[in-house]
Amino acid sequence: MIRIDHINIVVSDLARSVKFYSELLGLRRGFEATLEGAWIERVTGLKGAQAQCVFMESDDPSARLELLQYLSPAGAAIEVNSLPQTPGIRHVAFLVDDLDALVQKLQAAGVPLVSEPVLVPFAVSTMGQKRLCYFHDPDGTLLEAAAYGA
Repeated sequence: MIRIDHINIVVSDLARSVKFYSELLGLRRGFEATLEGAWIERVTGLKGAQAQCVFMESDDPSARLELLQYLSPAGAAIEVNSLPQTPGIRHVAFLVDDLDALVQKLQAAGVPLVSEPVLVPFAVSTMGQKRLCYFHDPDGTLLEAAAYGA
């Protein structure tokens, strides 16, 4: 058996990102640590690697985000990574109970949407029709909010 343990998002400002994911998306702070030493250098392949880590959790223990801010070495944002067609992992999707309420909350906080919610014209699961929209976190990571219904 294989399961997803967590999804890692590297951020430039950990406090800002924790606030975004907690206040706007309703995730809770979980495990927190400073990652440093030989083990993190070995696993990342980065000499002198040091990072602050905060896990963001929902009521589903199998879906966790690991927010990581590298203190060293410094990284660089690559603008095309915010575009949906760039190869690689391109977005994280959140299942929400009320898509319209989340959209209002995002807009009130000044978070621009890529588009208003869109109805998918075909079945993607047995949970009913899917509506979704894309938006970005403070570092430009593409996110999806989706809701299913009759």
